[in-house]
Amino acid sequence: MGYFVNVEPDVSIYVEDINPGGSKTIVFIHGWPLSHEQFEYQFDVLPAMGYRCIGIDWRGFGKSDKPMSGYNYDRLADDIRTVVGALQLKNFTLVGHSTGGAIAIHYMARYNGYGVSKLVLIDAAAPIGFTKETANKLLTEALNDRPKMMRGVIDTFFFQYITVPFSDWFFQLGLQAAGWSTAAIIILLRDVRLDDDLQKIFVPTLIIHGIHDKVIPFAQAQELNQKIRNSQLVPFQYSGHGPFWEERDKFNQLLIQFIG
Repeated sequence: MGYFVNVEPDVSIYVEDINPGGSKTIVFIHGWPLSHEQFEYQFDVLPAMGYRCIGIDWRGFGKSDKPMSGYNYDRLADDIRTVVGALQLKNFTLVGHSTGGAIAIHYMARYNGYGVSKLVLIDAAAPIGFTKETANKLLTEALNDRPKMMRGVIDTFFFQYITVPFSDWFFQLGLQAAGWSTAAIIILLRDVRLDDDLQKIFVPTLIIHGIHDKVIPFAQAQELNQKIRNSQLVPFQYSGHGPFWEERDKFNQLLIQFIG
């Protein structure tokens, strides 16, 4: 079931709600510059096992509205909070990948983890996102040849072999975003750190990170593990930046075990 939640005047966020009658709820926040559809290989499995799976497209990405403003951690966390309120979600597991992990971290800090019982961070872009060098290169490409930039992102994303059709599908997910929102998030990842947020997380936290990640170094997962109390780090030995697909069976089983 897909629908829109209005988060401010003239801005609505797309929400995919799969198996609304499920006994336990998982909220997924995608990475840059993708959409909730990146979690297809979780949505194929987990709802059939009784879980309610909710995918949220951030503003500017996927099927959500694409305003010119609001691409900062406060506003992105506020959008999540509005969706949580609209759906009356309680006692759910919040799952964030890459920049979605950073948004999840800021949501936990800004709203004292409202409604969240457990947190899962997948190759999270925190406490820092991109180095200035990487960000400036991506920004130049995004503003001049965004399809080429997206191809480059895919080239560094996966450690496992991907087929051409899979690469094409992932490419199209990235191009659903607006150019201006794609660029704005690059600047956010370059300029803002989330160190102060880490000490405000109190729920059990599972940190998953591919050891071959070329986008967000594995060392950042180790730093999160050190600074987030009650957290555990599980390295994925055969993954780059996409363990949710690269080792999807292991990933799904780990998620099930952690959520219970």
